[in-house]
Amino acid sequence: MRISETEVELYGIRAQGAGGQNVNKVSSAIHLRFDIKASSLPEECKQLLTKLADRRISSEGVIVIKAQRFRTQEKNRQDALARLDALIEAATTPEKLRKPTKATRNSIKERIFTKLQRGQLKVLRGKVRLE
Repeated sequence: MRISETEVELYGIRAQGAGGQNVNKVSSAIHLRFDIKASSLPEECKQLLTKLADRRISSEGVIVIKAQRFRTQEKNRQDALARLDALIEAATTPEKLRKPTKATRNSIKERIFTKLQRGQLKVLRGKVRLE
């Protein structure tokens, strides 16, 4: 699902971490803000996004992404938009239903065999009795 760039607020900020003078002078990191409620997304998609337990989504329903992986502002901008798309995609894809399966006969035998081995090992740890 593609989002219009008018719905996204992008700010250039100074990046954190190592980088010397370049980090101190240039605003190469990007701060992205996306208001879920004011967006043109379908209502179902908005509900799924607000229910998502993600630290990037504030209690007011605003997605905040900070991109500072790259040295250039343009690459960080593309990275922030790609991460926003990935977040929306993850929220809207339905969860795959689990098909219950039965344990194979061999896996059951293997589990019981390892339990027996473990029990024998623990018996050997006991006190030694002289007979």
